[in-house]
Amino acid sequence: MESDILIDAWKRLLTDPHTSWVVFEHGTCVVLTAPAEDLAAQATEILAEFGPVHAGGPSGDFRVIEVKDTEGWVVTGHHPDVLTYVAPDEPGGQDHLSVGLCGRSRRHEDGTEPHVVHVEDRRGLAGPA
Repeated sequence: MESDILIDAWKRLLTDPHTSWVVFEHGTCVVLTAPAEDLAAQATEILAEFGPVHAGGPSGDFRVIEVKDTEGWVVTGHHPDVLTYVAPDEPGGQDHLSVGLCGRSRRHEDGTEPHVVHVEDRRGLAGPA
């Protein structure tokens, strides 16, 4: 999937103006609830731990979320801030099992060979307390 399409989808999905996030090549996004200095490095570290799928463990679990304001789905895993976007034109079916397996596979790809395509740094947008 093209990076521009992924970035646009995540911008529509993650509307909190105070939350920073990082998108990886295969559609996985890591939401950074406590951003560190280097957002890309922090997200890569989280994804290295929670992206790869290991048989028989919680990393194989997933949940499919129907989303508003964009076509496609979000697939969650065993870390609440690691999400994968699946577009409606992805290979396979559009039932939740097919979408979930596709999202889990993409998360695994991003977790084992991470390539950052976008960093959304919203730390300066927090405003006064």
